[in-house]
Amino acid sequence: MDNFLDVLAFSFSITMPIFLILALGVLLYRIRIINDNFIDVASKLVFNVTLPALLFISISKSDIGQDTDLSLVIYAMAAVTVTYFALEFFLSIWVSDKAERAVLVQGAFRSNMGIIGLAYCVNAYGNGVFSVASVYLGGVTVLFNILSVIGLSRALGKNTNALSILKGIAKNPLIIAIVAAFLSSLIGLSLPSTLYKAGDYFAQMTLPLALLCAGASLSFSSLKNGMIGALIASVGKLVFIPFVLTFGGYLLGYRGMELGVLFLMSSAPTASASYIMVRAMNGNSALAANIIVITTIASLISTSIGVTLLRSFHLI
Repeated sequence: MDNFLDVLAFSFSITMPIFLILALGVLLYRIRIINDNFIDVASKLVFNVTLPALLFISISKSDIGQDTDLSLVIYAMAAVTVTYFALEFFLSIWVSDKAERAVLVQGAFRSNMGIIGLAYCVNAYGNGVFSVASVYLGGVTVLFNILSVIGLSRALGKNTNALSILKGIAKNPLIIAIVAAFLSSLIGLSLPSTLYKAGDYFAQMTLPLALLCAGASLSFSSLKNGMIGALIASVGKLVFIPFVLTFGGYLLGYRGMELGVLFLMSSAPTASASYIMVRAMNGNSALAANIIVITTIASLISTSIGVTLLRSFHLI
């Protein structure tokens, strides 16, 4: 019994800090301490400055060379691609409208790794996890962008332009930071300690500020319509995707931190970027918002259950 309670305590040590900051974001928004303008500005600050700084510093300080194991991110990218096509196939059976199906598929496979997934990993393993999680985040983020643009463009009647996709990826601050950090580490470039300290200040702002914005952005009023489709996508996001990716990783022999990163990143809720992309393409943005709200709340429970099971079998 004591061992089970220890496992349960470990699980909640990962998810409860996330829940508390998300709840604080909701509260601060309700009592008007933060508003939509704050969310917009702070979200841009996180995406363009603080999160890239965090990723650059953590990767550039890591000892990355030709012997660096990239098998985890290669497996994850392959598994995400397979699950994407599996979702397309299975949802086509239940949802005939291709525009709505595209929104559901994106909501089911695209994780909020950069904010909540990364926060899960840090809570579980500390700052040492960045050497594994940052590489994972970089590779899978590129894939998410490509699959999302292709899937939504095809379904919503937009022309899929390979050049525009590549430009979007090349301009992504997270991708730029990750590539720059890899190059810096590979050539042995060492920045002055003053710059690292300044970057650390930015990096430390990232997760709390991003989680506050995520909580404040939750729109519970949007849950009134389209619940069935949102629930189907949410089950895919929080049950199907984490199970397939983690079980596949287990069969390949991943254990400990690697398997933990695989599960925690894949069990993160739907990325808020999915709503932005659907809205920009004139899709069903209310449905996209519903999926984000449901998965953000439910992932705290599903992740706790998953961590408890994996920890009980001494896999992570």
